[in-house]
Amino acid sequence: MAVSSSHMRFTFECRSDPDFSPPPPSFDNLRRRNFRSSAGSGAAFHGISSLILRFPPNFQRQLSTKARRNCSNIGVAQIVAASWSNNSDNSPAAGAPAPPAATATDAATVPLPVVVAANEDVVVSAAADENGAVQLNSSSYSSFLKSDASKTIHAAERLGRGIETDGITTPVVNTSAYFFKKTADLIDFKENRQVSYEYGRYGNPTTVVLEEKISALEGAESTVIMASGMCASVVLFMALVPAGGHLVTTTDCYRKTRIFIETFLPKMGITTTVIDPADVGALESALEQHNVSLFFTESPTNPFLRCVDIKLVSELCHKKGTLLCIDGTFATPLNQKALALGADLILHSLTKYMGGHHDVLGGCISGSIKVVSQIRTLHHVLGGTLNPNAAYLFIRGMKTLHLRVQQQNSTGMRMAKLLEAHPKVKRVYYPGLPSHPEHELAKRQMTGFGGVVSFEIDGDLHTTIKFIDSLKIPYIAASFGGCESIVDQPAILSYWYSFGFHVQFVMLMILTLHREWSST
Repeated sequence: MAVSSSHMRFTFECRSDPDFSPPPPSFDNLRRRNFRSSAGSGAAFHGISSLILRFPPNFQRQLSTKARRNCSNIGVAQIVAASWSNNSDNSPAAGAPAPPAATATDAATVPLPVVVAANEDVVVSAAADENGAVQLNSSSYSSFLKSDASKTIHAAERLGRGIETDGITTPVVNTSAYFFKKTADLIDFKENRQVSYEYGRYGNPTTVVLEEKISALEGAESTVIMASGMCASVVLFMALVPAGGHLVTTTDCYRKTRIFIETFLPKMGITTTVIDPADVGALESALEQHNVSLFFTESPTNPFLRCVDIKLVSELCHKKGTLLCIDGTFATPLNQKALALGADLILHSLTKYMGGHHDVLGGCISGSIKVVSQIRTLHHVLGGTLNPNAAYLFIRGMKTLHLRVQQQNSTGMRMAKLLEAHPKVKRVYYPGLPSHPEHELAKRQMTGFGGVVSFEIDGDLHTTIKFIDSLKIPYIAASFGGCESIVDQPAILSYWYSFGFHVQFVMLMILTLHREWSST
């Protein structure tokens, strides 16, 4: 539904002393929400189903800049009465007394007109991709969810879900299969005349909400969710790099990803060129010498937090018909928009910042429908399906993503500066520091530098162990991005059976900067 708003006017009135004397309307008289509409339909919302009034989609846009900032994370707004006017003729003349406001119970029985801007979709319908997977064709959330903070909370939920409910929170749909009322419905589904879920491995309503929320944050057409970040990486490689194909990756990357590339891909005849993250010349040579299917790199990388010039390498790859996938786990969609910079795909280990509480595993890949559908097809065959309860935990965790990442950016920068100035610290690796080799690049393509700080102690393995064991707040553990601070010595945790890794290297994953840190 798109309606021009060039001649529309929005007014909002509240009464401080409500009159609740009339009895509330019965539930039989309350009309249920209808979030679905066929193509070309002019209907968007048909009444309301509770005494809480819905804001029109452009409500936040009517507020002042300061008020909009303050309201971006409002959980509940209590309104006594409200009226909207579509033109100036309905508004009272200057100085004239305002008409009496309706009571809350009266307002609840009257459908409120929805004022929408030109080209603003408010209809949420469902469709299936070429694999038969259900995808919500929701409106462009950017039309009224202006900030990433709002998208983490409301995207894929505020305008309706593929689950009929009046609940604010998204329900967990615990089922392994979905039924059809009659055989004709099943045939319509198989011949793409009807949209439905079929089997738990192919999709789940709770998981679809998570997929759509991430797509809104990344500016992606489609997102596929899997059981872990490593699962997402494996399916990505197998779906996009053919047998006998060639892959390019970087020297600095997650160890398990490197193990899969070096150990398992060669069994399928797939060869790999490994380059330095900043060596554009090496990338160009690989693209010239090989028929490269995919350039896969992290940015920032694990564990040295190196950054790749996403815009530049995407241009080089696309000239040769090569896909570019960025693992943006260390950045999050809030600090870096890889797709907007030119990447074809963005991968995340949802376990880290997105979940944010060290209590759930998951991974995702976002990009165009065409490419993500290729990955989804193989995912449906291999499995690695995320449990809907885990999907709910991610949806809940993402609602505080903006606040957590904001704090982690601040704390990470403070800790990096503190460590760099310490006489017993040999070197600090953090994109926000001028000493970082890609600092200027990081400033161009990132809005924050995250909560992971890598550094080297001026000493040997035992000196580093003594330092780590003296810390009072961080846990010695793997992972990052949660509310608890974590410290990791990769030489032991990740490379204990390998040789040559920096024994004095430490990774510090932090969220909040406690007063106790200064005395630790």
